Amino acid sequence: MKYLSKLLILVCSLSSFVGQAGDLTNANEIITKANLASYYSADDGSAQARMIIVDAQGNKQMRQFTILRKDQTDLGNQDILVFFSRPTDVQGTVFRVVKKVTSDDDRWLYLPALDLVKRISAGDKRTSFVGAHFFYEDVSGRNPAEDNFTLLKTDNNFYTIKAQPKDLNSVEFDHYIVSVDKNTFLPMQVDFYDSQGKKSRSLQVLKTEAIDGFTTVMHSKITQHSDGSYTEMQFRNVKYNVGLPNDIFSERSLRNPPKEWLD
Repeated sequence: MKYLSKLLILVCSLSSFVGQAGDLTNANEIITKANLASYYSADDGSAQARMIIVDAQGNKQMRQFTILRKDQTDLGNQDILVFFSRPTDVQGTVFRVVKKVTSDDDRWLYLPALDLVKRISAGDKRTSFVGAHFFYEDVSGRNPAEDNFTLLKTDNNFYTIKAQPKDLNSVEFDHYIVSVDKNTFLPMQVDFYDSQGKKSRSLQVLKTEAIDGFTTVMHSKITQHSDGSYTEMQFRNVKYNVGLPNDIFSERSLRNPPKEWLD
């Protein structure tokens, strides 16, 4: 009996060692995998989304839209279109992104009431996306090349990484801490901190679902800690590898949306 107990202890110790030995230790490698899992599932994709915006007094607004995304290469340049359908004051608004790896992304917003295509400057990427707590940069993803990463700790479920912006003048925060799921490599919690070390803004993933073999965020929430206001984002009808043609990702689609891809 004593021998069996020792054997069980040895087996458990070896299992623990194997698990630890398999952990990644390079923060940049983890972030690369997280970026791939978050923004580059399949070659293209579409989804319908709804944002619920809640202010500090509990008043709610809703935004409903469809997202189309096509990768030029994995972890490379990417085309994104966001078509707003509700409510009526944003209906017909279109957000277009040409995501770039080696330079600033190109972003445009089409405002149908003015029939105006407005270019969003690089300096505005961390401003509110159509009144939500999500920023323009949150929609297309922050370029990992803009930050330095340090692995703070590893436990059974998460890699915890600190990200320090290379140019503090380009952002409203001092640093952020991201918890990356070890199995899916999806960032499940991101907390932004100011220069006094106070948490200013948080992103939480509330629900994921496996779709066509890709673990997909279906419900997330961004909270502004200064007043408790927040925005929730919910997705449905998510599809991958739908065969989106390259020519729909153009300025023409801002005024003439490709309706066959928006159902």
